[in-house]
Amino acid sequence: MSEAIARELMAQRFRSYLPVVIDLETGGFNAQTDAVLEIAAVTLTMDPDGNLLPDATYAYHIHPFEGANVEQSALDFTGINLDDPLRRQVALSEAEALGEIFRPIRKSLKAHGCSRAILVGHNAAFDHGFLNAAANRCNVKRNPFHPFSSFDTATLAGFVYGQTVLARACRAAGIEFDNKAAHSARYDTERTAELFCAMVNRYKDLGGWRLAQREQALDGGDE
Repeated sequence: MSEAIARELMAQRFRSYLPVVIDLETGGFNAQTDAVLEIAAVTLTMDPDGNLLPDATYAYHIHPFEGANVEQSALDFTGINLDDPLRRQVALSEAEALGEIFRPIRKSLKAHGCSRAILVGHNAAFDHGFLNAAANRCNVKRNPFHPFSSFDTATLAGFVYGQTVLARACRAAGIEFDNKAAHSARYDTERTAELFCAMVNRYKDLGGWRLAQREQALDGGDE
C-alpha cells in the first residue's frame, strides 16, 4: 500500500515528470565538439509522507568520441587522467554509457507512474546541452528526458539559501561537502540530489505543494 501511495504522490508532484539528477564532466564548454568524460545519474523516489529521497546512483567513465576536443584546462579542473590504466579499462563509449544510464531511468519512470524524466542539475543548462548532444551523436531513439525543460539547483538554491555555488548551497542546507571529492560526476550528482530533495521537502514542510491533493492521495480518494 505504501508503495502505491508513493507512486501516486510522485506522479502528481511534478505533473507526471520524474526528476532525475544528472552531472557530466566534460573536456570543455562546447557540447558539439568537446568530449563527455564522465556521466552520473541519481534517480529519486518518494516516501508515503511525500518526502523526496535519492534512490539509486549510476556512474560511468566515458571514452572521448572520435575527433572529440579535450582541453587540458578541463582535465586540470576535474583531475581526470585519460591515460590512467584503470580508467581506460572501465570506461565505456558514449553510446554504451547512455544505454546504461537510460535503462534504469525508464524502469523508474514505469515504477513511479511517470511519463517522462526531467533533468535536475546544478547549472542544468550545461549538463542538458551535453546530454542532448551526446544522445544525438549516438542516434538515441528513446531519450527518456524532456528535450529542453529542466530544474536548476543553482537557481533554486539561490532563492532558498542565497547561495549558488554547489558546495556553499549544500553547507547552507546542512549537507556535508568535501571539496577534495568535488568535480567527480558521481560525487557532484549525489550532493546535488541531496540538495534538490532538501529544498523540495523544505517547501512541503512550510505548507506548499497543494496539500489537499496530497491528503487525498494518502486517503486513497479522488480529486
